[in-house]
Amino acid sequence: MPEGRLAPASPFSVTVAGQAVTIPYRIYHDEPPESTVRTLAATEATVLHCLYTRHSDGRIRQRHVEQVVGSSEPWAVPFVVQLVGEYVVEILETIARDLPHLTEAGSAHQRSYGEFVAGNASFFARTERRAVSYWSRYHRRRYPAFSDYPACRLLESLRAAAADRAGLVLPRHTPGP
Repeated sequence: MPEGRLAPASPFSVTVAGQAVTIPYRIYHDEPPESTVRTLAATEATVLHCLYTRHSDGRIRQRHVEQVVGSSEPWAVPFVVQLVGEYVVEILETIARDLPHLTEAGSAHQRSYGEFVAGNASFFARTERRAVSYWSRYHRRRYPAFSDYPACRLLESLRAAAADRAGLVLPRHTPGP
């Protein structure tokens, strides 16, 4: 990664497969040249794309989440879930489009996302509250009902995955239907 213009901002912590992981809320690094990214091994490239989902520029976050959302690696999941609670609708639509197997019983995505959400209930609750806040502030005109907002559908799928994987019914922190 090129040197960052600023230090990473406001890290948050989650648990992945029983281990604490700290993720920067935002990074300020220019993107590396595509020729450099092509030289990386698959896992290295996925790690790089995960980090760039935290970039300060929403267009950069979207480009990199497109590379990450298909992964069922447990350590990639929090990078995608964090984006569900953010304000860029195009990113939410990308996640919804590229994560179709989230509600498919026994799928790798249902397993990895369901286990992550079940193991990080307070993080998931914060994600829900943030999604509601961004919807109310920026997207309510386009989506008068929260249930029509892309984040709502993703949150419901994540909640269902947690219930299916861990038998955990999470409290709802979103407006009702």
